[in-house]
Amino acid sequence: MPIIEYSGIKINLDDEGYLVNIDDWSEKVACALAEREGVEELTKERMDIIKFMREYYKKYNFFPILGAVCRNVHQAKECVKEQFIDPIKAWKIAGLPKPLEQVIGYLRGEGGVT
Repeated sequence: MPIIEYSGIKINLDDEGYLVNIDDWSEKVACALAEREGVEELTKERMDIIKFMREYYKKYNFFPILGAVCRNVHQAKECVKEQFIDPIKAWKIAGLPKPLEQVIGYLRGEGGVT
């Protein structure tokens, strides 16, 4: 299990780069995860997306439909893909656990969850 260090904090990740403990997340942890995922800067728009994903997951224990994310953070219809290229990166930066394979398929445009 990898441990990364960022600004004096240690962050435990699983072998695929997901945060081990969802409660270890903070904006500082998000910055470390973003850097690890190759996302240069967590702008306000990106952070709004990440925070909405976290809130939605905590309430429903499921990945939100991407269009709903964008509507709720008042951004363009494809905001997640525009801001992060790969929605899985946004999910990882949000510190959430690995989604089910069907969700990953949906995010990659392979069908699955609707």
